[in-house]
Amino acid sequence: MADKIYRVNMNELSFKIEEVPSQWMGLGGRGFTSTVVAEEVDPECHPLGPNNKLVFAPGLLSGTSAANSGRNSCGAKSPLTGGIKESNVGGTTAGIMSKLGVKALIIEGIPQDTSKFYQLHITKDNVDFIEVPELVGKDNYYVLDAMLEKYNKKVAVMSIARPGEMQMLTSNISVKDPQGKLRSHGRGGLGAVMGSKKIKCITIDSEKYKEVTIADPEKFKEASKVFTKALQENPISGEGLPAFGTNVLVNILNEAGGLPTRNFREGSWEHAENICGETMAENIKERGGKTTHGCHAGCVIQCSQVYNDKEGKYLTSGFEYETIWALGANLGIEDLDQIAKIDGLMDDLGLDSIETSVCLGLAVDAGILEYGDGEKAYQLLADELANGTPLGRIIGSGTHVLGKIYGLVRVPTVKGQGIPAYDPRSVKGQGVTYVTTPMGADHTAGYAVATNILNSGGYVDPLKKEGQVELARNLQIASAAVDSTGMCIFVAFPALDDPKCLPALIDMINARFGASLTGDDVVNLGSTILKTEHAFNQKAGFTSADDRMPEFMKYEALPPHNATWDFTNEEIDEFWNF
Repeated sequence: MADKIYRVNMNELSFKIEEVPSQWMGLGGRGFTSTVVAEEVDPECHPLGPNNKLVFAPGLLSGTSAANSGRNSCGAKSPLTGGIKESNVGGTTAGIMSKLGVKALIIEGIPQDTSKFYQLHITKDNVDFIEVPELVGKDNYYVLDAMLEKYNKKVAVMSIARPGEMQMLTSNISVKDPQGKLRSHGRGGLGAVMGSKKIKCITIDSEKYKEVTIADPEKFKEASKVFTKALQENPISGEGLPAFGTNVLVNILNEAGGLPTRNFREGSWEHAENICGETMAENIKERGGKTTHGCHAGCVIQCSQVYNDKEGKYLTSGFEYETIWALGANLGIEDLDQIAKIDGLMDDLGLDSIETSVCLGLAVDAGILEYGDGEKAYQLLADELANGTPLGRIIGSGTHVLGKIYGLVRVPTVKGQGIPAYDPRSVKGQGVTYVTTPMGADHTAGYAVATNILNSGGYVDPLKKEGQVELARNLQIASAAVDSTGMCIFVAFPALDDPKCLPALIDMINARFGASLTGDDVVNLGSTILKTEHAFNQKAGFTSADDRMPEFMKYEALPPHNATWDFTNEEIDEFWNF
């Protein structure tokens, strides 16, 4: 049976199952979501209005035994940036959707009665619309527990919490992971889009799924072995990430002078040791947590972890570098337990932990809280934001809005989205990605840190302009393609360094579909996706003037290297000449 598109109309509370158009057959993940958004969503529509669409699509290899292929993409017009958005996540949705034969789930329209919230329950060839008044005003773990109890079996769950119901721009879509905890379709405010469509949760039932068909099982198995070996033997994906998680980067960026500190005032922090990956790993071991743990089935990198408090009680999992940096060096909280507690709260509230935490760092400049005050930061989220008070709604609107309301100049955003954990003045390749990606400041769109800092795929000096535009372009094209396969972005490390890795990935796709793609085809796919996204943004009103760094980074030199953002507009605009 060929995969199908499940199209849900919330205005009529109806669904239809469609054949996949021939021109979309070779697409998956980000390639699929961005193509649908570009073709079917009016770029000038209000992101929270009836004409936006929410699209979920597993990757080309999701549902197979390929290592690290369990990522699901979600796309829409972003209410945070006003441009196109794709966000991908691990968890359990990609595998189950693929095995049910769901090529994509496209949700359109808004119910006529906007006083009600619904659960969508997706089974083989069917979608049920269930009113869930008992879940309104509840947060993610409550919803997750209710769904697991209701179905008493393996069911994937995607949900929004109170901030999503209130259509806050920092809200994300939370996804059940294999351990019954949460992962996030973060960045871009996609939880607000789900809230605008009055969907509280989506459950995907695995009861009638069958294993995905592989056109050439033997060839697939061979390529899969080569690919898995490349992941396991790479020093970053095979050693550093499993040992210390992404938080291995605190000490690395601190030493490189690229760890943004006190709302991007310095590039290193005197208390970095307190929050670094090594300290985190020690705490986890002492307290009976897990230093390695996968966010989806089939992960061989295992860079996630379970972090407990001093009494051995669960605080959070998937404790990522970007969140730890934003609450730590950026907001000045030295206590890793306090950061974990806030991270766990953001999971339950379905908040993008990067946008929310960067916003809290800026809130110090606004006089709302002080550096290092973890208790106040927690209270702002638990009491103000979660309950939708006026101050809570301001914080829930993200960094850019808070900066405007408080009349601040030093607002670290691009296209309205908070800049993540690598200062663009001293990691310049990453800076080029921030200003040029159609997604707004997004480190995963083209992870130049790999080559600027980690010497993966060669080395381009992070403090010099030379080679950065080309580096960011190549990485963004590669990332768009990888995001379409369902692969975790960390397969990029062996792909950059091991000549066997990328061909094995392409061999798996060919064996899965009986295709004959080449390396050039994959590059063309990435280029096409990037250009499609860029064209959508242009139609939405974006110009080259939106591909710019905040002005303060041009005239404020960042210690310890006293680096500034010194690219000319012409140099940045050159990015799109491909």
